[in-house]
Amino acid sequence: MSTALVTGGQGFIGGHLVRALLERGDVVTVLDLRGAPGRALEIHDLAGEVRLVEGDIADPVVVHRAMREAGSGGAGPDSVFHLAAQTLVGPAAEDPVATFRSNVEGTWTILEAARKAEIGAVVVASSDKAYGPSESLPYQEGDELRPAAPYEASKAAADVISRSYWPGFGLPVGVTRLANVYGGGDLNGSRLVPETVQACLAGRAPRIRSDGSPQRDFLHVSDAAAAYLAIESAVREGPGRGEALNAGTGTPYSVRDVVGEIASEAARQGANPAEPEYLGEGVPEGEIDRQFVDASRLTELTGWRPRLNLAEGITEAVRWYRENSG
Repeated sequence: MSTALVTGGQGFIGGHLVRALLERGDVVTVLDLRGAPGRALEIHDLAGEVRLVEGDIADPVVVHRAMREAGSGGAGPDSVFHLAAQTLVGPAAEDPVATFRSNVEGTWTILEAARKAEIGAVVVASSDKAYGPSESLPYQEGDELRPAAPYEASKAAADVISRSYWPGFGLPVGVTRLANVYGGGDLNGSRLVPETVQACLAGRAPRIRSDGSPQRDFLHVSDAAAAYLAIESAVREGPGRGEALNAGTGTPYSVRDVVGEIASEAARQGANPAEPEYLGEGVPEGEIDRQFVDASRLTELTGWRPRLNLAEGITEAVRWYRENSG
């Protein structure tokens, strides 16, 4: 029976990954901050099925304790999935020092502990935001990372540091660069999909920070969790070691497209959505106007492909929020 440590397992993607690991039979330990806001273990009714270690990922004492508790017989776990981070663009810009501590120092603290524990596979969450603004799309793994804002820079730094641990120390590590992830269970109202879904179901007008023109590649959270497992396999078996791998659909949709799809689906499920209010012009400060990724390398190495298209994923998301409102 395999053992896994998931940092940030109380978060949106982390909770879905924890569930996927449990479903394949792993013994799972979660490391997250005390009172982490995501509450994913509660949302997915998994609290009784995992070990929970609470503490700061930038604290070596906490991280080494989590490694020990996640393993067996004095050894560390078989796999480490490092997702814990400051994940929001706005707060990252408001407090870059805290963001760099969490996203950069936290990452090297995890890597050092994994190196000393001789972990068999480490998967570190980067982001398509690490590429920064680019006229050349879709993003491909060999593209230069050109971050232009604190969040982007923190993810790019963690990305480069992580990949260096394979040639530098022989740590089997790979990096995920995911597109925009959405789906049921995301409680962060500052993100487009959960806020728009909840507004449409409640009959209030979704308030959109842009003019609706920014374009993103939207990846359903179940496909994101499957990508993590695929990359872990590629790292463990060899071809993914030291690599960063994109995961996305390869198709960009505008914010207006997504808002319209959500409103239509909410109406199909019995809601009476109001017209959205577009509050900005162009792209909000600190964000990138157009992003999508080429995931063909991940498909080539592992066979992974996204299972849900946008319409199917939005149907799932609207249903989840309708069934779990209040």
